[in-house]
Amino acid sequence: MVYAANQSVQGAKKEEGGFDGDAPTAILIEATSGSVLFEKNADELRAPSSMMKLMTVETVFHAIKQGDLKLTDEFHVSENAWRKGGAPSGTSTMFAAIHSKIAVDDLLHGAIIPSGNDACIVLAEGMAGNERAFGDMLTKRARELGMARSTFANSNGLPDPGNKMTVRELSVLARYVIQTYPEFYKLFGEKEFTWNKIRQQNRNPLLNSLEGADGLKTGYTKEGGYGMVGSAVQNGIRLIVVVNGLEDPDDRATEAKKMLEWGFRNFESRPLFAAQQQIGFAKVFGGDSRSVKLVSPKPVEVMVQKSGTDKLIARVVYNGPVRAPVAAGQQIGVVRVWRGANIAMEAPVYAADSVGVGSTMRRAIDGASELVIGMFRLGVEKL
Repeated sequence: MVYAANQSVQGAKKEEGGFDGDAPTAILIEATSGSVLFEKNADELRAPSSMMKLMTVETVFHAIKQGDLKLTDEFHVSENAWRKGGAPSGTSTMFAAIHSKIAVDDLLHGAIIPSGNDACIVLAEGMAGNERAFGDMLTKRARELGMARSTFANSNGLPDPGNKMTVRELSVLARYVIQTYPEFYKLFGEKEFTWNKIRQQNRNPLLNSLEGADGLKTGYTKEGGYGMVGSAVQNGIRLIVVVNGLEDPDDRATEAKKMLEWGFRNFESRPLFAAQQQIGFAKVFGGDSRSVKLVSPKPVEVMVQKSGTDKLIARVVYNGPVRAPVAAGQQIGVVRVWRGANIAMEAPVYAADSVGVGSTMRRAIDGASELVIGMFRLGVEKL
C-alpha cells in the first residue's frame, strides 16, 4: 500500500490569478528546494532539440567526476562528426577540423557555448564508439537521475524520433547539473568561445538581458520548435525556467525572461519543517515498535507567493508498512507538498530512530492484520 501520513500544512487560499504564458510547454522551479512555481503541460514529451546537450555534457561531467575521463584526454574528429555536425552541416558547430584531435575540455566549451553539434558527436564517438551507443548511455544515465521518460538517440538533439524529453525532466536535469558540478557550470555563463580562429557568441539571450542570468541552453528543430532552459540568481534565490514548442526565437527569449522575472517578483522561500523536526510517521511491520517517526536532516522549505494567497498541503508518502528492522537514518519515503492541484515540491524523509525486530507474538499479530487487510482489499477489487 501507499500510505499518507496524518499531518498536513495548510496555507492561505489559492491565488486567483497567476502567470499567463504562451509557451505550449513550460515549467518554473526554485533550485534549492525544487519547488514548482508554475507549470504548463510539463509532462508532455517533445523533441528537446539542442537542449538535450545538457544530458550529453552531464554524462561527460559524471565520467570526469568518477575518474573515467580527464579534461586533457583527446578525441579524434571523424569524417562523420565533421560532415554531420561540423562546417559542412550548416548547423551550430564549433568548427572542429576533420581528423584533428581535441581535448575534452575544449569539446565541452564547444558543446556548451556555441552549441556545437560536432563537439557532441566527437564526445559521443570517443566515449561510446558511435552515437547510437552513446544515446543508450544517455538514456541509462537519465534513469539513474530519476528521469523516467526521457529517451535519446544521438548526442546533440538533431532530428530523430528517439529524442524525447519533458520540460519537467529538463528542469530536473538542469537543477542536478547546477548543484552537482559548480566548477563546470561556470562554462554556461561564458559569453564567447574561439576555436579554429573563429569567435562565436554564447547562444543564450538571457545572459545579456536579465540580471543574474548564467545558463543554460537554447534549442530549435522544426519538430520541437524553439525552446530554452534558463537560470538566474537574484537576492540569493536561483530559479530555473524551461519553455519549449514556441514558433519564434524572440518569443522564446521573451517568455523565459518574463517567467523568471515573475517568479523573482512574486515568490519567497518559507520553512515548512525544521531539520530533525517530526514530519510524520510510518507504520512498521514486525517491529518492537508499531511506528517510526520520520524527519529530514535538512530544513524542508517551499517557495510561496509573497501575497500569502497559496494553499499548501504536505503529506508523507511511502510504501508500507515498513518491514522491521529499520535503521535510524534509513530513507522511508518522501514528504510531498501540493500547491492547489499541482505538486509544488518533494523531499526525502528518513527514520528518526531504529526499530528492532519484535517478538514472535508481535510478528504473528502484524501478519494476521495484514492478511485481513489483504483479503479486504481483494474483496473491494472484486466488487
